[in-house]
Amino acid sequence: MLLASQSSESYTKLDPIEQLHNLFEVSQKIVFFTGAGISTESGIADFRSPGGIWSKIKPIEYSDFLEHEDIRLEDWRRRFHFQKEFDAATPNFGHVFIADVLNSGRGLAVITQNIDGLHQRAGVPDNQIVEIHGNGTKATCLECQSPMSLLQAKELIASSEKAPRCQRCNGLVKAAVISFGQPMPQNKVSAAKQWAEACDLFVVLGSSLVVQPAASIPVIAQRQGAKLVILNREPTHLDAGADLVLHAPIGETLKRVQTFSGYGMH
Repeated sequence: MLLASQSSESYTKLDPIEQLHNLFEVSQKIVFFTGAGISTESGIADFRSPGGIWSKIKPIEYSDFLEHEDIRLEDWRRRFHFQKEFDAATPNFGHVFIADVLNSGRGLAVITQNIDGLHQRAGVPDNQIVEIHGNGTKATCLECQSPMSLLQAKELIASSEKAPRCQRCNGLVKAAVISFGQPMPQNKVSAAKQWAEACDLFVVLGSSLVVQPAASIPVIAQRQGAKLVILNREPTHLDAGADLVLHAPIGETLKRVQTFSGYGMH
């Protein structure tokens, strides 16, 4: 395992950028796994880290959303607030790099814990992304799964002063994110595991790898013979067994890889 800090001295001594370049060059089935760290480089606040959003406001439990109208309205108020932040953000170099690798034919998919939609805005095709924690830029009916835009939800709340209901079945409508206490979508978890089993290179970008079941997916890839790369500012519990570990900014690191490989350029 090669370990690099953010210092240029460590980079020079261990050549981790060239090592990462070489892994990209010899791999034909690349899967990316992204966490909050890639979105914070676009200015989006982290939810779970110390000092993050959940340390300042209490998360809303799924059971409370189902049972209480006032909590549903509070959940929607927060959603519209967060969406302003998402709308103001733009995909950074890390997002673009991933999209370019996937569109080059050598990438299989990106599995993401993020809910901001920045991967799609960077050019990742819908059939090559698995959003295991959902997508905060849209809404869905909890009963019949009919979609609803956030704008439509906001208009319904403004006109009725009640949380939006599905216009098809009258079921509760909720932002399409996985809330605390809400069951994980097994189809997405299964899809993520299938991509992990099919890849020859699994690249973790900006995830602390502590939230399950997402955190177990890199292990699945490695057990199937894939090389494991972890690029995260802080150490993770999987660092010791990874093939390459870089504790450094994502965008800056991938720009250096670009100078070797040509990835990440339109």
